[in-house]
Amino acid sequence: MTAPAACPPPATGSVLFRAGCPHCRSSSELPAGELRLVIGASARTTFYTFTCPECGEAVRKPAGERIVELLTGGGVRTMRLQG
Repeated sequence: MTAPAACPPPATGSVLFRAGCPHCRSSSELPAGELRLVIGASARTTFYTFTCPECGEAVRKPAGERIVELLTGGGVRTMRLQG
């Protein structure tokens, strides 16, 4: 499983994240606006989602503490689930 890694910002100043698709096995760089982070009460309910630009499949991956820090720090839209 490939965790999203923050990539150097492009000339426009927005942050890109590298994420892997388990469906087509591609690795893509996605801007913060194409990712969503969901923070739940446990590790099972904390994840991020995106649509793979290569195959169009919806992807959902677990998000540990470090991934949550990277995504929130990079401006990814976050939804907190109420317990």
